[in-house]
Amino acid sequence: MEKDCPIILFDGVCNLCNSSVRRIIKKERNPIFKFASIQSDFGQNILIQYNKDPKKMDSIVLVKNKRIYEKSRAIFRIAFQLKMPYPCIYIFWLIPYFARDWVYDIIAANRYKWYGKSEECWIPTAELSDRFID
Repeated sequence: MEKDCPIILFDGVCNLCNSSVRRIIKKERNPIFKFASIQSDFGQNILIQYNKDPKKMDSIVLVKNKRIYEKSRAIFRIAFQLKMPYPCIYIFWLIPYFARDWVYDIIAANRYKWYGKSEECWIPTAELSDRFID
């Protein structure tokens, strides 16, 4: 794995999260992101390294340049690396983060009810396997 490669941690059994990962892969300007489920040993270890409780994590997480970004802050940083129109969401950066995260928390709390839950983590295709960390 590249030293400065940004890593996206996601809920591997969440249908919304899995479809978001597939969309990120499809819409990246350059394939820079690596991915790992929060449930994986790697994901758990990263969260612990940044003093986050993996059992309480219900957010997408971006690890970039030895910093961790959660919730709306992670989404904005990820969107900026995608093809148009996704970078346009930066207009919402003007909204205070606590308000953005409040909306994020509502979606996160209801994601299984609204989008469903898989019995097991999504397994990427062979072409994408090098983008995923176990």
